[in-house]
Amino acid sequence: QVQVVESGGGLVQPGGSMRLSCVASGSIFRVWLMGWYRQAPGKQRELVAAISRDGSANYSDSAKGRFTISRDNAKTTAYLQMNSLKSEDTAVYYCKAVITTSVFQNPAGGIDYWGQGTQVTVSS
Repeated sequence: QVQVVESGGGLVQPGGSMRLSCVASGSIFRVWLMGWYRQAPGKQRELVAAISRDGSANYSDSAKGRFTISRDNAKTTAYLQMNSLKSEDTAVYYCKAVITTSVFQNPAGGIDYWGQGTQVTVSS
């Protein structure tokens, strides 16, 4: 059994900062890609940032220059440091981890596991 759990959301003023954490645990062989997505009311879920196992990261245009994604050495935890937050960053933020659970499993066959989401509200 695999779990992905986000933490760190809450209320922050415009221009402020916040750090989100995502921990993958359970019957994991290897965590490959980890990504942060967000979904605002009435909108589709969108990619914010993603990081591969080797540390290569990519960002949405709205996140570039303000957000930084990183991973711990064990590769099972991802962070999203968000600076210069704006009201339009308000959303539920979800973490996705692509995971293989067996040494015999092809990395290309990794399964997407999602967290339950954490609310980020940017408001004065």
